[in-house]
Amino acid sequence: MHNQDLKKLYFHILIIDDDQKIRQLLKKFLENNNFRVSDAENTQKAKKIMETLIFDLLVVDIMMPGQNGLDFLKEIRQTNSIPTLMLTAMSNPEDRLDGLEYGADDYMTKPFEPRELLLRIQNILKRRPENLKKTNIEDNTRFGPFSFNQKSLNLYKNDLPVYLTTSEQKLLNCFCKSPNKAFSRDDINDSLGGNMETRSIDVAIARIRRKIEDDQRYPIYLQTVRGIGWMLHTHDDRINND
Repeated sequence: MHNQDLKKLYFHILIIDDDQKIRQLLKKFLENNNFRVSDAENTQKAKKIMETLIFDLLVVDIMMPGQNGLDFLKEIRQTNSIPTLMLTAMSNPEDRLDGLEYGADDYMTKPFEPRELLLRIQNILKRRPENLKKTNIEDNTRFGPFSFNQKSLNLYKNDLPVYLTTSEQKLLNCFCKSPNKAFSRDDINDSLGGNMETRSIDVAIARIRRKIEDDQRYPIYLQTVRGIGWMLHTHDDRINND
């Protein structure tokens, strides 16, 4: 789907940031690019707005008075898989990893160019299953009731979409390109261009298992290979797990 196609859909975005100038700047910029935009100065007001309005994406600042953005994201992820882009003035990788662990789709560090924010928002929205055209069956990797499309990076269970964060999509795609092959952490890091750190790989593995396994202690599909790492198992025969 092209960016122009996205604009015609008039997605509704909620900006949550205690900085009024940033809210006004982003609201005006995104509205000029054909998005509907609402804003809130804290998470308490945001949650009230979300009780009555449905949004397509959240833009959430991390450092806010009261409940911070990470705690807000952790709370809403219990019941809501809405795509979320986090804003942070912190450069510590641990802070970004915490956000990814809680289910953030992307990060931007302040200060940033509004044009880059727009592109990141468009990229997140293009990955939503309902906004994608039907994909070629040859691009699908199937395991059990699941199907993962390597072009759209979308996961389906019995043809129903399963929400994945950006990091989860990239990691699962790595396994789906070579199913039934064991990958070490170094293999995964090399396959992803060195863009995923050790802790974030472990976090993404755990999160994917929560979404595809009936019992995470005894995974059927994303299995642990002792002494090596993991593999995506698509055959009926089983290997030993931890």
